[in-house]
Amino acid sequence: MTDITTKPASRSGKLLPVGKAVAVSLLALMATGCRENVTGPQVAGWTLVDPTQRHPILVSQKPTHMQVRVSRGSSGLSPPQRADVLDFAARWRAMDAGNSRLIIAAPSGSANEVAAMHAVQDIRELLDDNGFQESSISVEAYHEEGDPQPPIRVSYLRYVAEAPECGNWPTNLADQKDNVPYANFGCATQRNLASQIANPADLLGPRTETARASERRGVNWEKFVKGEPTGARKSADEKTDTKAQN
Repeated sequence: MTDITTKPASRSGKLLPVGKAVAVSLLALMATGCRENVTGPQVAGWTLVDPTQRHPILVSQKPTHMQVRVSRGSSGLSPPQRADVLDFAARWRAMDAGNSRLIIAAPSGSANEVAAMHAVQDIRELLDDNGFQESSISVEAYHEEGDPQPPIRVSYLRYVAEAPECGNWPTNLADQKDNVPYANFGCATQRNLASQIANPADLLGPRTETARASERRGVNWEKFVKGEPTGARKSADEKTDTKAQN
């Protein structure tokens, strides 16, 4: 085996290919050894340009609730109470995007416990008749000592968008030598978006899909199994007369 350290240099003063590779490696090693230790987080340049990272919108959940008062001896919800429950549930469905449950808390051990259970049953039937899935509704009991006839508590967690605080101007924009985005860059846009968005849950991800309509799909599948045409039938007025002459 030939020792690369004993290879002589060429007459022209240049290193041979193997010796040159060794020399380059040594220079790279020496260069890395001269690098000083870097303290603090390393931030990529593109992150400074993105306003969503410089001024993020914080999305959190806060409880929203309503109370349904039921008296001892009553046998269900009154018409105004039914309307209030439907309005509250509609707001929950519009703001929830399928990410939380509707909680119905009924009083237990109180004088109006039986009446409250009748009202809870009315609420569940009312929601079921209006297309609310039973899996998204939870019923639980609570004990209240201070109120002789405690109410039914209906609640859900709604999403809230917290806008960033703007107005940070630490440098003179007329003397911006480094040509990087200034501290307040994009903050106003983010703040306006947080205040205008209808459903803050949309900032976290896409909404869940609703159930598909399977009526037409079932009809087409039956025709396909029988070997019949799956297209919709056209009336005589909708058909084109190819034999007509101009």
